Amino acid sequence: MKIVLLGYMASGKSLIGKKLSTILDYKFIDLDNYIEDKEGKSISKIFLEEGEIYFRRVEHSCLKEILKTKENIVLSLGGGTPCYFDNMKIISEANSVNSIFLNVTIPEIASRLQSETSTRPIVSHIKNKEDLLEFIGKHLFERSKFYRQADLIIDGNQEPDLITETIILNLF
Repeated sequence: MKIVLLGYMASGKSLIGKKLSTILDYKFIDLDNYIEDKEGKSISKIFLEEGEIYFRRVEHSCLKEILKTKENIVLSLGGGTPCYFDNMKIISEANSVNSIFLNVTIPEIASRLQSETSTRPIVSHIKNKEDLLEFIGKHLFERSKFYRQADLIIDGNQEPDLITETIILNLF
């Protein structure tokens, strides 16, 4: 089985993914880290040197590659992954895949991102909280139709252990 975690940046996909993989004894893959290893450079550097279109092509290719493996995996997607190409369709139609949307409120995401904007290429230009809230709100509005196609929607504002437990109870 593959458990695919999706949601906006800072929604806890990597944190929850690591917890789930440890409890279930599944391999954990963070798609962004997978891409960085494959490309030999950071996501920020890929965006800077190659552009977002190149990044999205690599992301799409890596997603398909991972979903074809026979291993039990918990896969944490990048925030935009479900929204490009036919990625959500590929996830939905793949064998033995359960997709989970970690739904986190806009103020909570902004709070989590406030100190990380410089390390996140898509929000690195944002300098104040009001602009960050507006950007996240607009972005979430655009992306929510993709996120809501997940097999399971979980309240991502809860404590990580409770989120992990809720996922396990819903899947097994």
